[in-house]
Amino acid sequence: MAACALRRGLLSTVSNYNRKHAHRILSVADSSGGLEVYKPRLQCRACGLPSGLQQRRFMSSRPEGKILETVGVFEALKQHGKYETGQLFLHSVFGYRGIVLFPWHARLYDRDITPPMSDSKPEPPGAHGSKEVKGKTHTYYQVLIDTRDCPHISQRSQTEAVTFLANHDDSRALYAIPGLDYVSHEDILPYNSTEQVPIQHELFERFLLHNPAKSPPFTARDTLKAWQEKNHPWLELSDVHRETTENIRVTVIPFYMGMREAQNSHVYWWRYCIRLENMGNEVVQLRERHWRIFSLSGTLETVRGRGVVGREPVLSKEQPAFQYSSHVSLQAPSGHMWGTFRIERTDGSHFDVRIPPFSLESNKDDKAPPAGYTF
Repeated sequence: MAACALRRGLLSTVSNYNRKHAHRILSVADSSGGLEVYKPRLQCRACGLPSGLQQRRFMSSRPEGKILETVGVFEALKQHGKYETGQLFLHSVFGYRGIVLFPWHARLYDRDITPPMSDSKPEPPGAHGSKEVKGKTHTYYQVLIDTRDCPHISQRSQTEAVTFLANHDDSRALYAIPGLDYVSHEDILPYNSTEQVPIQHELFERFLLHNPAKSPPFTARDTLKAWQEKNHPWLELSDVHRETTENIRVTVIPFYMGMREAQNSHVYWWRYCIRLENMGNEVVQLRERHWRIFSLSGTLETVRGRGVVGREPVLSKEQPAFQYSSHVSLQAPSGHMWGTFRIERTDGSHFDVRIPPFSLESNKDDKAPPAGYTF
């Protein structure tokens, strides 16, 4: 309920956001640190309530012990340029508080846009359709998630989605850094705060230093710079793939994780992050997945199953998005993946949503996978 109410508030705030003025962000705080945001005197597009009724409803429906407190002040959205290290933000879809660590410049291949014949990415062998897709430079950010908000977004987005190969002989062992995420530029709602530690995360004070003379008032410590340089090949976001079918948009971001030796052969690992978003008004539910995985070694594997990562998420107007990460390994340095999600409507009918084809490419350098969670 907290995540839902949060998003309703964000929808109201974003739709009525005056980029020339700043607004206070009000939150409901309790012992669990849950966050709910709304802006006074506005009408919520999601529930249609005037702001006064919204406020009364929010306050009257809260358990005992919750109070309103100021989180910060909204800043103007950046239409040009990028957000700097230390920028505080709210995620416009999932609603969590976060802070920018550093940017990534990716190539976005959007299959919903009809491209010219030049500067296009060809279709992998055997993938659906024959459309070539033009890549466009797009900014993403490596961010920390406030741990107080993690319990409220865990059903919508994994908070341990950024994984690495472990530093030992087990070729299948992985480790995760909790509360680390990649956020698209348009999902950033910037704000500022007077708090010296506005985000609760175990890496916040290791990575960032409060500097009131700077805007935003946080600078990168040497530990952040060293960590970024050391793990760059395994953190780097280079390609983003997007496609929409019947108002369900699927975005895929693949990451190369490294190579391990197993039974006298090389095993190459990738992580891929997928976001499904309902762009329409109809309530739908993901029921099945169907993957085709092609390896440069010549093998073609088919994978079918119920749901994704053990869930069958419902995508509605109130909670339109679901994001998760998974992994794939090949005994070849490159390959391709594509497929479909089977989606069910409320009347019991089904339709298939295309997963845009994407490449699995290993890094061309010979650097070893990261040596562990060290600084």
